[in-house]
Amino acid sequence: MGNFDKKIDKFIEIFLEQNGYVKVIEGLQNTLMIAITGLLIGIVIGTVIATERVLPKYKTLPKVLNAICSFYVALFRGTPMVVQLLVFYYVLLPVFGIRIPGVQVSMLVFGLNSGAYISEIMRSGIQSVDPGQMEAGRAVGLSFGTSMMKIVIPQAVKNILPTLGNEFISLIKETSVVSFVGAADLYVAFSYIGSNSYEFMVPYLVMALIYIALVLVISLLIKLMERSLKKSDRRN
Repeated sequence: MGNFDKKIDKFIEIFLEQNGYVKVIEGLQNTLMIAITGLLIGIVIGTVIATERVLPKYKTLPKVLNAICSFYVALFRGTPMVVQLLVFYYVLLPVFGIRIPGVQVSMLVFGLNSGAYISEIMRSGIQSVDPGQMEAGRAVGLSFGTSMMKIVIPQAVKNILPTLGNEFISLIKETSVVSFVGAADLYVAFSYIGSNSYEFMVPYLVMALIYIALVLVISLLIKLMERSLKKSDRRN
């Protein structure tokens, strides 16, 4: 027990006296920025792809777009996140002469990856909405796109909100791989503390607790949002 106390004392020393907390705060900020930005980009891309994939395929253009979207989804769902990060950071961006920080690359790749998953989530959400809703929108003179954006998609989002919450939680946890492209996340921050204290047990335990706390907070927020939406449905 005394040995464990010494490890805690060493962790506190590095964390407070050697400004380890600064790196932890920076790592937490980067983790949240990457996950939140990735989710927002993913929602935009996923909504566009899902909308295209539910379009009638009577004409050539929808068929071609559907094939492109199917390839995109298969590509990003079929390769690990860390491989996508490495390919973008060390292969694709240098080929085009683009140099951007690892955090921004991570935001982009997380968004593209999330878009592939959210497209399938959104598509199932759109299909769960009563087809009569679209017909009603068209009957009052709204275009397909307007009916989709103002009537169908808002209802679909209500249906898939818990699944979107799970996708956000997955993004939070997957940020631990962004250190491969030089981004300073929570893992990098606590590895720094462990390297300076020559003891990794306590830093990694604290890191795990922070991830658990983040997941619990996100889960609570999702439940509150669901409850709020259910109340608004009752009022309507």
